[in-house]
Amino acid sequence: MLEDFLSFVVDHRREILEQTLEHIWITLISLAIATVVGISAGILITRYQRISKPILGFVNIIQTVPSIALLGFLLPFFGIGVTPAIIALFLYALLPIVRNTYAGIEGVDSAVIEAARGLGMSNRQILRRVELPLATPVIFAGVRTAMIINIGVATLCALIAAGGLGEYIFRGIAVNNVNMILAGAIPASLLAILFDTILGLIQQHIQKLIRPLLLVSTFACLFLISYQLLLPFFSPKPTEFIAGFNSEFMERADGYPGLREEYGFSMEAVEMEIGLMYEALRSGKVNVISGFSTDGRIAAYDLKVLEDNKNYFPPYYAAPLISTETLKKHPQLRDIFEKLEGLISAEEMMKMNYEVDQEKKFPREVARTFLKQAGFTLVSKKNGNAVIVVGSKNFTENFILAEMFTAVIESNSSLVVELKQGFGGTKLLMDAIISGAVDIYPEYTGTGLLVLLQPPAQVVDSLIDNKEKVYQYVQMESEKRFGLTWLQPLGFNNTTALMMRKEDAQVLGIRSIQDLKTYILSLQK
Repeated sequence: MLEDFLSFVVDHRREILEQTLEHIWITLISLAIATVVGISAGILITRYQRISKPILGFVNIIQTVPSIALLGFLLPFFGIGVTPAIIALFLYALLPIVRNTYAGIEGVDSAVIEAARGLGMSNRQILRRVELPLATPVIFAGVRTAMIINIGVATLCALIAAGGLGEYIFRGIAVNNVNMILAGAIPASLLAILFDTILGLIQQHIQKLIRPLLLVSTFACLFLISYQLLLPFFSPKPTEFIAGFNSEFMERADGYPGLREEYGFSMEAVEMEIGLMYEALRSGKVNVISGFSTDGRIAAYDLKVLEDNKNYFPPYYAAPLISTETLKKHPQLRDIFEKLEGLISAEEMMKMNYEVDQEKKFPREVARTFLKQAGFTLVSKKNGNAVIVVGSKNFTENFILAEMFTAVIESNSSLVVELKQGFGGTKLLMDAIISGAVDIYPEYTGTGLLVLLQPPAQVVDSLIDNKEKVYQYVQMESEKRFGLTWLQPLGFNNTTALMMRKEDAQVLGIRSIQDLKTYILSLQK
């Protein structure tokens, strides 16, 4: 295990170093801005008490906003990359700095302040010569806390193509590569320890260093703001295509590495969270993404699905994947799921995805409405102690299908269903069902073939064009190797696809991946 990890680090040392430097850059810049703004705000609210509650309330609320939600909110306004990441980290760093500045100054003994007034000092002199020096240790403790927060939160910024050590962490989770996860997590932890140690040493001499530190932070803020404002005027307009791919697609066998080899071209690719990826394409922050052919956002965002000339992406027919042991204990599940066989068309699945993504309906509501319209009577009969654990991946369609599974099981048996939704990677969920932590979840035949079973290339080539052969192969091999049973497919094929904005595809004459290759190569000449 240790040898494998060390070997991985040696082989990928350049990428790890680049990600570490990116991580340090966005952390330090955001902290510099937060230090200047936070201390200024903290001083301000000690002078004007009536605004202290609103400002402290604001920074407290920011701290409670989930990181991914904040990044998603910033995306339409600031695009992808470093800028929204720095803004998000700046906002998260404000609370400890503002609060500690306020508490430190308010905590100065009133007798000391009165003595200063007795010596004839003005309010500004009292602040500069009495309050700030005495409050500095408390203020700096807030800066140290903000630094640790930022190093941790910065890993999430990889989800909007800001780089950093989060790239390896999320890719590793997606494909269940422990070495890759550790290659991101260990350096991030070491950075937190290193910077906390450095700041601890600085704190011992903080009275002498506070002024140069604030001066450096101020210049860093001014530089960053100037850089971001002037960059569009001095930078050439980029001509390359920028692709936005999720962590799993960046690493899996049927993802970007294989696509690059099969079609013989490459493009600049940034790593993003699935939901943010679609939003980035719609707002023009990226030019092409990898998506799902039944995604409701295709119609909502007016996207063009590029034809797969070489049939690179295998058929992805959705089907319930269940532990064979669970099926033996509860054989009625086979009959229950036969009711769903071939029930859902690609158009119906796309419509349901649209209702959740665009009309903001709950997956449970959408799933149950579809089942009722299909003739199911959804009256729960659960009254026993036997529990079936239904899992799902972390995207809309899987949420809907997991809710369908729950509804049909509880309406047609006395079994109690426990939902475990939102697994962050395919391999994690597959490992969960193999280990018995999950009993059943919606999976796709192409994913089973290339991620779970990973057969030799010649086997894949012999199966890839025939959905029945793919299903039969994964059914037989999954049972043999892992004790898993594929029940009958639900009817629709949700294959992976490359997508562009329809308007851009029409202007550039791109209808297929081969056309995209031709265009990309023309840019690279």
